[in-house]
Amino acid sequence: MPVNTEKLKNITIAYIGGGSLHWAYDLMHDLALDGDIEGTVRLYDIDIPAAQQNEIYGNRLAQHQKAASRWKYTVSNTLKEALAGADFVIISIFPGTFEDMRVEVHMPEEYGILQPVGDTVGPGGLFRALRLIPVFCEFARAIEEFAPDAWVINYTNPMSLCVATLYSEYPGIKAFGCCHEVFGTQKLLAAMVEEVFEEKYVQRDEIVINVLGLNHFTWLTRAFYKTEDLFPGFLKFADTYYTEGFEKLESWQKNVFQCAHRVKFDLFRRFGCIAAAGDRHLAEFIPEKYVQDKFSVAQWKFHLTTIEDRIIRRNNRIKEVAAHLSGEKPVVLEQSEEEGVRIMKALLGLGNFVTNANLPNMGQIHNCGQHAIVETNVLFMKDSACPVIAGKIPGPLEETINGHIANQQLILKAALKKDQELAFQAFRNDPLVTCDDNDAEELFFKMLSGLAHCLPGWKIPQKK
Repeated sequence: MPVNTEKLKNITIAYIGGGSLHWAYDLMHDLALDGDIEGTVRLYDIDIPAAQQNEIYGNRLAQHQKAASRWKYTVSNTLKEALAGADFVIISIFPGTFEDMRVEVHMPEEYGILQPVGDTVGPGGLFRALRLIPVFCEFARAIEEFAPDAWVINYTNPMSLCVATLYSEYPGIKAFGCCHEVFGTQKLLAAMVEEVFEEKYVQRDEIVINVLGLNHFTWLTRAFYKTEDLFPGFLKFADTYYTEGFEKLESWQKNVFQCAHRVKFDLFRRFGCIAAAGDRHLAEFIPEKYVQDKFSVAQWKFHLTTIEDRIIRRNNRIKEVAAHLSGEKPVVLEQSEEEGVRIMKALLGLGNFVTNANLPNMGQIHNCGQHAIVETNVLFMKDSACPVIAGKIPGPLEETINGHIANQQLILKAALKKDQELAFQAFRNDPLVTCDDNDAEELFFKMLSGLAHCLPGWKIPQKK
């Protein structure tokens, strides 16, 4: 069937979280640089001034000398207004406030629990999920009512539970989660190819990989550059840089969001697979060696990303956007590393595209639960997202990954039922919760009380 070229110039994207300072700008730049599709982006955000600022910025991009398309940006005041008849829905929201996240990330430190990120697993990931799941239920119901045929791309963390919630509330939804963590490992492998095989200018998308696992705990069981199997080379590469780490891409000491990949190298020695996420995330899933204390974190050469770090990054971004809007600083229109636009084009029939994404398990991973949200490669083509068969989770990792899947399912159940006992069970099951039973219970209740304003409908008893 030929592509409807008229349709390609009238695409409607509903952006939930349209006041975003990061994901939205990547999308706006990528859309402006792509000359194949055009249309309207409806920005919906509870922070209306932020959405209005992005409306101005996005519409100005149409006049940029490098712009290849003319997208129109508008602010929607309601979900219905944003979603009605949309072809695509993008979700990237920051739930609550930094003070809410401070409870999730830093309160556990009083009990010796260190969380490098705190948005996926551990006490922080659990309570962030409890706050977000009701919100995603609302999104799913609204999508079912106003845009039932739209493709939904989620960028919000905790990724697995956000996507699971969408399917739980609206089983017919066409949703998937996108995450760029795997890209960083492809870049590491590209750098390895340049060094070990003396190649030049190797791009990350030249590294062909088989991906399986959970978001932020994703693994490569095969990796190739052209016809070269990269696993033997990675074994030598990991041994070479095991102690000092690899910092030729970016120094972990200068950027609190970066790492020296020592955790990856250690995990490769332990499991024989290449861990494909940032070390900060990986350390939270298997924490026993890496986050015992701040000294061990420093030894493994990554950071505990504080709320202050995040606030500084946000404030710097606010200043940068203000400088662009005032004309003080020119806009540099460059392609981002994100793949959302390439995925949308494939779904519209403009060629096939394979990349990693998060979808319900329909057999793409053989030895984990059906319908669990897993991350593998996905083939995107016209109106279709087909998971690529990734095979089995390797034996040494099977119990760990399935344990996290079981806990995620328990968290979803607890959130939907507003069940404090189930939530505590999931809390206690998490490998990051290393304190004794009494301290775990005390911490759980303190966090529950500290976030009570974000958990409407929960009965939060006082600890006896």
